[in-house]
Amino acid sequence: LPSSQRLGLPQTPPNERRDNLYIDKISLHSTEKHGNIIFAVHWPWCGIPDVLSMNVVEPYEPVQHHWFYNQQVDSKDSWQPFSREDSRRLEDAYSRVGKCEKDEVVVATDGRRYDVRLRERKCYSVYWEQKPAEVKRCAWFHKGSKDMSYTPYSEELSDILEDAYMIAVTLDEWKQNLELPTGETVILHNPKLMMQYPSSCKDFPPSPTERTQPRTLKRGIENIPVEIPEGECKPEIVDHLVFMVHGIGPACDIRLRGIVQCVNEFRIASNSLIKSHFRQSENLCIIGRVEYLPVNWHKVLHGESTGVDKDIERITLPSISRLRQFSNDTVLDLFFYNSAMYCQTMVDTVASEINRLHSLFLQRHPHFTGHVSLVGHSLGSLILFDLLTNQETDADGKPHEVYNLFYIFLFIFHHMTSYDPFKLHEDAHVDTGCSSYESLEEVLKGHGLEEYLSVLHSEQVDMESLMLCSEKDLKDVGIPLGPRKKIMNCVKKWKVITEIPYSPLFKGAQWFMAEVERFTPTTSAVDYQHFDVGIGQVSIDYPQLAFHPQALFAMGSPIGMFLTVRGLKRIDPNYSFPTCKSFYNIFHPFDPVAYRIEPMILPQDVDLLPMLIPHHKGRKRMHLELKEGLTRVSSDLLGSLRMVWQNFEYSFSDLNICGAVPPMEQKERNFTKVGMLNRGRRIDFVLQETPIESFNEYLFAIQSHLCYWGSEDTALLVLREIYGNIPVRNALS
Repeated sequence: LPSSQRLGLPQTPPNERRDNLYIDKISLHSTEKHGNIIFAVHWPWCGIPDVLSMNVVEPYEPVQHHWFYNQQVDSKDSWQPFSREDSRRLEDAYSRVGKCEKDEVVVATDGRRYDVRLRERKCYSVYWEQKPAEVKRCAWFHKGSKDMSYTPYSEELSDILEDAYMIAVTLDEWKQNLELPTGETVILHNPKLMMQYPSSCKDFPPSPTERTQPRTLKRGIENIPVEIPEGECKPEIVDHLVFMVHGIGPACDIRLRGIVQCVNEFRIASNSLIKSHFRQSENLCIIGRVEYLPVNWHKVLHGESTGVDKDIERITLPSISRLRQFSNDTVLDLFFYNSAMYCQTMVDTVASEINRLHSLFLQRHPHFTGHVSLVGHSLGSLILFDLLTNQETDADGKPHEVYNLFYIFLFIFHHMTSYDPFKLHEDAHVDTGCSSYESLEEVLKGHGLEEYLSVLHSEQVDMESLMLCSEKDLKDVGIPLGPRKKIMNCVKKWKVITEIPYSPLFKGAQWFMAEVERFTPTTSAVDYQHFDVGIGQVSIDYPQLAFHPQALFAMGSPIGMFLTVRGLKRIDPNYSFPTCKSFYNIFHPFDPVAYRIEPMILPQDVDLLPMLIPHHKGRKRMHLELKEGLTRVSSDLLGSLRMVWQNFEYSFSDLNICGAVPPMEQKERNFTKVGMLNRGRRIDFVLQETPIESFNEYLFAIQSHLCYWGSEDTALLVLREIYGNIPVRNALS
């Protein structure tokens, strides 16, 4: 220890020895804000410790990288972080392969619904069509004064900034100017204050009207306000698979979002409810998670394959164009479903898409042994209802195995040839006509390139010779780059079409299609009349699903109305789906599109109210409890007055009616079984309206039809049906 004189301490009293001075404690504070060594020095003669602090250089620690992906929001870039688990997987894969790896490395993220290609830095969706998203390995972020969130730097600039930061920390030299390759200047004032200045500030100071505020820099994701999603900790453990089918129109909710975004919101709500309501079962690994996948049929119906949009557009009046466009995209879907032609297209699209997603899901989750359920919203629920009504089983009650093999082959064939086997089967007998000028003219007109037809004709180029041309040949005759690329792409497709009929895969496709035609059931034409069993519907061929669904959940469904319009007045109580055991009809009390099902099953003299769906927090909403309490008080008051009047009448009559219960009330109390559509259980379930919705039911009518995607009460009802058959889970609860 240094002497007391060198430390500037008071002199030791004569009667005390100098070595009574001692250090009682040494503590090192290695926080992010300070790096100080603090000595607690004691003087026994005064009994009061004093604190002497000296600053030391904080050691450099490498930054923790986090992976982000670019999400387009209103045509603007919005960088969102991956979950911590997904970011860790990406970082581990990046550490293994490094920057010099030539082979592509694919990492599954977001519950295996996306694949990230590290070398390409792109994120691709697996189950649905979506534009690939850019991916970054992020460490440094910047934000302007008017920006709402921090934006990550590119990986190259992040490395430059990290090197400069390491030198500043190691040498304890700050406030040094760093010129970025982009022209901006970065000044690292201290570890907590780092700024980026525009290039114009260096040589030519801007005018007050053009002045640009400096940007704030942050190092590491822990220093920026960003919400990191929880993600799925165990994406491989899936207990149940749910396919969700949308209703009319391309938008599914009040915010005009598509089916993918709405299903993502429903999945997030479901995962949150599993953690809150099934926490003990999840901690004991008794349950995993539920996977929800979207099924989109609107894009196919209104796509180029049907051409219906162009036909409707030609006959649409020019006035009130936005309202007519909205009507063409949404309301017309109801009329399309009542058309035999387009109804077939819609049903085939839903069934084939469900089977395709099911097959792809099994490939990515080979150990999946759970069940599958279906969820339909609005018109989508009616499509699923008709589809399940027309499912067939063999003698053992199992779906035909040929369908399982067929859809597996369909997936392999499509990805190996990029061509639709259904289209091949239909057009197998059609001559390609590659040598005729007519075919060449049709091809060019189909791609908007008819202006170059005269150029090709002048060179005596027909379809056969065009297939032998190279891109250089087209350039020599004066065709620009853009049209030249389109023509070469068309030629490539024509070559594939002419080669496919001779391939073994095409022969296999023909055999499979023949088998499907042999097993495909047909629905005979029906008269709309009263049916005791089953339902009446349009005469089309209903495809078969490759699995037996456990349950069908209809949200905001017009099934009851459509069955009544078809002429069905009553559903036989013994009727049930051939391959599905459970059916739930979920609706909001103000939904103008929703209709009930139970009155079509129950006797006409039974008036059974729908089941009230419990709030996900375990009780009724406050305004409903108040309303029910006031109703009960008024009812008790009227009951007391009625009792006094009955006692008064009893003194003049021997008829005792004081304890009698009205027949309807007695029948309603004792009534428990509601047909076999849901195995004798209740079918109609009604949500609780929010307090603000109760003020004006007309004002929130449209919103109530679109509220199901974000409804936690609906998600909890689905989870209770899925996990209701797990004995261990019930015992723990």
